[in-house]
Amino acid sequence: MKILIIRHGDPDYSIDSLTEKGWREAELLSKRLCDENITSFYCSPLGRAKDTAKPTLDKLEAITGTRPKVEILDWLREFPASIDLDQVKLGAPVGTPNMRCPWNMPPQYWSTRPEFFTPDWRENELYQADGCKVVETYERVVAGYDELCARHGYRRLKNPDGKPGYIYEKSPDAETAQTLALFCHLGLGNALLSAVTGIPLPLFWKSFFLPTTSVTTLLMEENPLYPNRPQARVIGLGDVSHLYAGGEPTSSSGLFCEIV
Repeated sequence: MKILIIRHGDPDYSIDSLTEKGWREAELLSKRLCDENITSFYCSPLGRAKDTAKPTLDKLEAITGTRPKVEILDWLREFPASIDLDQVKLGAPVGTPNMRCPWNMPPQYWSTRPEFFTPDWRENELYQADGCKVVETYERVVAGYDELCARHGYRRLKNPDGKPGYIYEKSPDAETAQTLALFCHLGLGNALLSAVTGIPLPLFWKSFFLPTTSVTTLLMEENPLYPNRPQARVIGLGDVSHLYAGGEPTSSSGLFCEIV
């Protein structure tokens, strides 16, 4: 089984849709996805993700005569939790607002917190503050992802400590050739990758970037020595080859600087 984690196109956040560039990106993406033999489509409830999926669905309907069914999953919406980080205390100019977006915290903070490099990242002071729901939201996303995989015949096994592990049990009737497409977002996509790789969430957020309409591919890899016990392996991260092929530059949306 393959899982495609697809970030939405260049966004117009004011209307929760796409910019003109974003629509061009989505069109180029659709040409690629029509060749992916996708068997199941899932999407965030937000407009920019739905609009990114639309050109692909339109093309497949024209090819097959039937519009693919898309299931909207609330846990695929952009990661809906914030932090409260006083950047002035880190040396930012007086008057700089507190940081709210959890995947935009500056390296002046995250790189100096040793817990962010370990399974103890949940114990960080920001995440333990009253009203912060980063950990709670992350656990809900992981549960949603695990339920989806189980629905398709891949049940994540638990470690001896009772926490989700990195090995799955493949059911005898699971279809190996199925491909799932998940249209979602930058912060949410990185949260999913943290869940399947074991890389601490804040470290993944700050170390990896998923460009708009990028395709990240997970493969349920089976070692023949351990039949029906696959692991989720990343075989492509943030791929935008469809944009290069169409002469469309990569968007810097989500970065503090331009991609040059």
